Amino acid sequence: MGRIATTVDEQIKLLTDRGLVLDCGKQKAKEHLLDIGYYRLGFYWNPFEIDNKHSFKKDTNFSTVINLYYLDVDLRYLLMRALNRIEINIRTQIIYQVSNHYKNSPTWFSDPKVMKPKFINDFHKFYNHKFIENNKPIKEHHNRYINDIYAPAWKTLEFLTFGSIYSIFYNLKDDALKKKIIQYYGIKKVDVFINYFRTIIFIRNICAHSGLLYDANTPLAVKPTPLIKINNNNRHSLNTAIQVIIHFLGKISTNRKGDLEKDIERLYLQHKDNQEIKDIIENKIGFDFC
Repeated sequence: MGRIATTVDEQIKLLTDRGLVLDCGKQKAKEHLLDIGYYRLGFYWNPFEIDNKHSFKKDTNFSTVINLYYLDVDLRYLLMRALNRIEINIRTQIIYQVSNHYKNSPTWFSDPKVMKPKFINDFHKFYNHKFIENNKPIKEHHNRYINDIYAPAWKTLEFLTFGSIYSIFYNLKDDALKKKIIQYYGIKKVDVFINYFRTIIFIRNICAHSGLLYDANTPLAVKPTPLIKINNNNRHSLNTAIQVIIHFLGKISTNRKGDLEKDIERLYLQHKDNQEIKDIIENKIGFDFC
């Protein structure tokens, strides 16, 4: 949009001058721009631009841009439901397994016999006055047990970020305990679990912050195992990351796994007749219609 704000009428003129077809009508196009925003929609018409002047490919319809936007929104919604379930489950498994392994150390996350030094040294940055004040059960715990430095793990870990839960798992000293935790998910190697965990966090953060999903590529290549289907050997694609999510969900609920697979396929099939979006689903997301 440049450095000067524009009105919706000016935005419409910019788009039509660049070759975008307002097949939905000018008034409806205005509604979309005022609802979603010119800047945000720019991420969804970007695939249809053909030069550095932002000219559109011939016969690019505004409705195609909107359909791509809602494909992204709907996919994000489907994944977020699954990711919430997975996040709670992983959090629970770590709390349960480690707390029962170290029954005499209820704040094992600060125990140098359990955790690597760097995590313990940095933990006060997370568990500070603001953390206590913002989380009522933690605050109530300290009001009741005034000499406790930390609340027990089964309270504390419920209020840490998912990224912090990853750090806790990563910094556990006992590799045998790590292997016991990952067995729940049908995974044998700790490095594979860590790779999949980081993949899940990456997609979860995009969904949680309404980020651009259809064009997402994971920074880490997903480790190939028989557990994960990888189309065209693209280990960075969104579809490959989704297969990781589906695998974890299946270890929690086979019914929810089946529902997610069907819902995603049904969503893609809704756009199969639009060649431009079909190409994006196949070539950017990495889904195979065949």
